[in-house]
Amino acid sequence: MAAQEIEYIELYATDQSAVLDYYINSLGFTRVATAARAATNSVLLRQGKVQLIVTSGPGSALFLDEHGDGIADVALNCDNVAAVADAAALAGARVHTTDAGHPSVTGFGGVSHTLLPMPAGDNLRLPPGRPWEVAPTASASPNGRIRLLDHVAICLEGGTLVDHADSYLAAFGLARYSSEYVAVGDQAMDSIVVRSPSGGITFTLVAPDPARKPGQLNEFLARNGGPGVQHLAFAVDNIISAVGEVKDRGVEFLSVPPAYYDKLTERLPDLSAEIGDLRASSVLADRDEWGYLLQIFTRSPHERNTLFYEFIQREGSHGFGSANIRALYEAVERNRLTVS
Repeated sequence: MAAQEIEYIELYATDQSAVLDYYINSLGFTRVATAARAATNSVLLRQGKVQLIVTSGPGSALFLDEHGDGIADVALNCDNVAAVADAAALAGARVHTTDAGHPSVTGFGGVSHTLLPMPAGDNLRLPPGRPWEVAPTASASPNGRIRLLDHVAICLEGGTLVDHADSYLAAFGLARYSSEYVAVGDQAMDSIVVRSPSGGITFTLVAPDPARKPGQLNEFLARNGGPGVQHLAFAVDNIISAVGEVKDRGVEFLSVPPAYYDKLTERLPDLSAEIGDLRASSVLADRDEWGYLLQIFTRSPHERNTLFYEFIQREGSHGFGSANIRALYEAVERNRLTVS
């Protein structure tokens, strides 16, 4: 009895056309279907095994006023929907029934988890419960660089991390996979990764250490009006090619100080042949005992500068690039001292 997979991610958008343009024309998603209801209009997008719903309309106004553009629902496929809903209620979560008759669990901030039965087979389906009209150009397997949703990063308030991790175990059967504390100068963040038994759901829970000085996570919480989905991480097979393509389509990525790559040669000597390509693309690298990963983060395309996106290429690594936080901080500090 547990949640096993993510059926879809639903984003509420103030300017639906602009968000659709970013996902379709910049990130390469395909428009699959639309659904119009009394208070909302939704568009279903796909790429690889990722399903995203972009919704706008009066029904999304309260969320948008409080949080701006952001993820409002992370829908979960469950092996036993009724049992998971009961477990969530016993764990203290608020469970209500959607207009379509599905249980929905109130999660962190303004985000909910709609609970859906497991689909039959491996093919993607139209998320149940909406009057979908398939777009004329819809494709069952859209071409694109993105293969799947690697993880969802959730930013929480300081001091609440353990409680949320425990709640995900009690309510949805998501077990703790790893935890880490990362200090960057006077700032620090705590993280716990929770994962479903199937591995189809991975939530990276992060929170600032309230005993340290405020940092980027505190800024996210302020801009977002509280906890929320900080970023979505998309898995790709060739990150250098993927980054080059989406850059040409207007996607902006965070810049990396040149000193980072000087230090990277010392940290990961077995990647020395790739350092030039990584530097040219501003791609970060990290290693754990299972292998290495390559990752890069976009700038937020949303007005409040909250939700952003990650591309990640895994070559055996099971981690999440925590060493890059330290390495980037140290690189910026070295560069600052050199300039001064």
